Amino acid sequence: MPDRIQPFDVEDRRRVTEAFTALASSSEVQRVPELLCAACVDLLPVTGASISITGSRTARALWCASDDTAARLAEAQYTLGDGPCQSALDRAAPVLAPDLTQGPDARRWPVFAHQAVELGVRAVFSLPLGAGALAIGTLDLYRDTAGALSPRDLRIALLARDAVTFAVLNLEAASDGFVSGDEAGVASWVDAAEADHVEVHQAVGMVMVQIGVDPEQALDRLRAHAFSEGRTVTEVAQEILARTLRFQPEADDNQRKGRGRLGDEGDGDRS
Repeated sequence: MPDRIQPFDVEDRRRVTEAFTALASSSEVQRVPELLCAACVDLLPVTGASISITGSRTARALWCASDDTAARLAEAQYTLGDGPCQSALDRAAPVLAPDLTQGPDARRWPVFAHQAVELGVRAVFSLPLGAGALAIGTLDLYRDTAGALSPRDLRIALLARDAVTFAVLNLEAASDGFVSGDEAGVASWVDAAEADHVEVHQAVGMVMVQIGVDPEQALDRLRAHAFSEGRTVTEVAQEILARTLRFQPEADDNQRKGRGRLGDEGDGDRS
């Protein structure tokens, strides 16, 4: 990343403004999240993009993704609780990983880097959404080839990030009834985007009660279980809510090791 980001070029600002202004006038409100990701991919030399929103460290939801790889990459970071996205949220600053196959990027997030490379991802650029030290989510860009963004591409990415932040804040406001327009359409996709957020949040609450820990520890247990089985946190949360999976205190884990789902063998509790 350059030591100092240069002022935005007039032409670059025009390109970004035109790309996102077209979305604002779209009559297909439910497609706006998808179109936001597509606009970022069109503007930049990247393979895919995703946008995640967050309410706290223990709850984050994928808002939209340009393709399946982008979605799986976002879910992998949420499941691990590690990666450029989480670092960008923690620092409220851009985190650029131009080469996940080797060097400092691969060493900084070794497990995530391995999973990303298996997905065909070689570089990730995570830009926090929001203003100042308050991050409400991230815009995550990935490439299937290693290499840093040029200074100009980074400036365009930051402009796109600002446009996405504006869209997220205004469309969420619309879903709460503060902005006129197709409120039903806006609310439908905002609710859908928050569905995973709610499921994981509820599951964390259940695990807190089951094993007597705080929210961070409960989420850590969900993540550890998901990682050990090669699944996502969202999938594990759904099982907890369906009561086909119940966690036990650490002291009881060894006694219950190897047991299956509820109703399979004995009491069938898994942790």
